[in-house]
Amino acid sequence: MINRIAVVGSGVMGRGIAYVGAVGGYSVTIVDINEAALQNAKQEIDSIFEKGLARGKITAEAAEQARRNLSYESNLAKTAAAADLIIEAVPEKAEIKKQVFETIEEHAPEHCFFATNTSTMSPTEIASYAKRPEKTIAMHFFNPVHKMPLVEIIRGLETSDETAQIIKEVAEKMGKETVVINEFPGFVTSRISALVGNEAFYMLQEGLGTPEEIDKAIKLGLNYPMGPFELVDLVGLDARLNNLKYLHEKLGEKYRPAPLLEQYVKAGRLGRKSGKGVYDYTNKEELVKK
Repeated sequence: MINRIAVVGSGVMGRGIAYVGAVGGYSVTIVDINEAALQNAKQEIDSIFEKGLARGKITAEAAEQARRNLSYESNLAKTAAAADLIIEAVPEKAEIKKQVFETIEEHAPEHCFFATNTSTMSPTEIASYAKRPEKTIAMHFFNPVHKMPLVEIIRGLETSDETAQIIKEVAEKMGKETVVINEFPGFVTSRISALVGNEAFYMLQEGLGTPEEIDKAIKLGLNYPMGPFELVDLVGLDARLNNLKYLHEKLGEKYRPAPLLEQYVKAGRLGRKSGKGVYDYTNKEELVKK
């Protein structure tokens, strides 16, 4: 029985996961060693509640209960010791995930399940950082978590049927649709999204069209809700580049990152979070438009 969830990492994905977990009725603790990041996460989550209330997406009573379900903590060991499920949502770097899993393995109770929020990395490899591979799985949430309906659930080599079923039920209680798949680099969604996004950068590099024209063509011609440049600015150009490098290593040349994407990242143009990516968000009117 899952009652208490710890979410490790208070970035965009971590706070989004914490929000849907709390709204779903779970007692959720967000853990981050950076107190300023925790405070920022609280402000962002409060903003999601306020917007949801204003738009009628959530009732005042439900919002108040969800707020009571949330807590914020900087001590991972203490939080892990009380958790039934730990969802790791730190950056897509093996060394960072390894540190987290080694710590939670040491302090989490025996019954606790481990999940990694990853868009490309191997849940089998991540499970090897701890000692309970049968209780470890990947939960791929999508950004923005409170709006995107899918959680892609990826079984590792030794993930048990019980773990897959329990995590599926957790995601559904969070209000999500699910697909449960077996591990392969990039899973389903990231392989397709990375190809489309990378090809868009090649098009831009070749002078085929402006970002606005390419985004419009993809949205209206292929019925995508967002253009590839709008999407990469949302998820972060650095995150997309990291994913492409991993897929290029594992799956070959078709995932080689476009040189223009690498240039943008080197220039610090990381998307909305840095104020400028493919589009410029420093102008408030432009930000509203996008």
